[in-house]
Amino acid sequence: MKKTFSLSHPKIKYARMIDAAKHDVKKYIKRERNKKLPKDVDFWDFDCKYGNTEQDAKVIHQAEINQYIAEAEKQQLESFYLEVVAKPGYRTYKPTPEVDETDFEDESEEDFGFDSAESVDEAESADNTEDSSEAEGADNTEDSNESKD
Repeated sequence: MKKTFSLSHPKIKYARMIDAAKHDVKKYIKRERNKKLPKDVDFWDFDCKYGNTEQDAKVIHQAEINQYIAEAEKQQLESFYLEVVAKPGYRTYKPTPEVDETDFEDESEEDFGFDSAESVDEAESADNTEDSSEAEGADNTEDSNESKD
């Protein structure tokens, strides 16, 4: 998409013209991204240029498009040029750093606040006794409700 956006219109407000320009760009990018990728291509990438005129256009990143359009709004420009061209993108793989096995030493139970396996068993048995006493109390309330009816 190579387009000069005109931001002046006799009936449409300036802010709506800015919104329309942003929407057109988003719609174009979405349409291009949904196209089928050629073989051996990882994603669609975009070459972008922005400027007051086509001759003044400079290269920008795709993520900066909205910022530049907002800047045009602040400057109250009557028009601006935006070029967004889809191109195949190839992922660059970063080499993974070698991991030293000493970094992953076995951690003892003491690191987690437990002195031994016995204390874990004691904590679990205490939880089980509390749960069973609550369950018995719930059974008693059901019996008392049935006797009232």
